[in-house]
Amino acid sequence: MELIDVFKALSNRTRLDILKGLKDPVNNFPPQDEGDVHTVGVCVSSIQEGVGLSQSTVSDYLATLQRAGLISVRRIGQWTYYKRNEETIRALAELIEKEL
Repeated sequence: MELIDVFKALSNRTRLDILKGLKDPVNNFPPQDEGDVHTVGVCVSSIQEGVGLSQSTVSDYLATLQRAGLISVRRIGQWTYYKRNEETIRALAELIEKEL
C-alpha cells in the first residue's frame, strides 16, 4: 500500500463519499437486482445513481480507489461490482496510528 496513493484517493470528497457509502451499501445506494451487495458488491450503475455523476466520472473515481487498494472489483458477466477492501482499510488505520 502506497500511502501517497491512498491519501490522494481520499482527498476528493466524492471518492471519500463512495468509500463511506460502500460501508453500508444497502442504505447508501439504490437497490440492485443482482446478488447480495455484501457478498458481490455494488454495481457501478447503483453507485453512479447514488452520487449523481456521469458514468465516466464515477468509473474514473472507482479506478482511483481500486489503484489505492481501498476497494475490490468483481466482474460477473457484463457487470462490474465494487466493495470496500476492509483488510487494506484496517491496515491503513493501524499504520496511521503507529506512524503518523
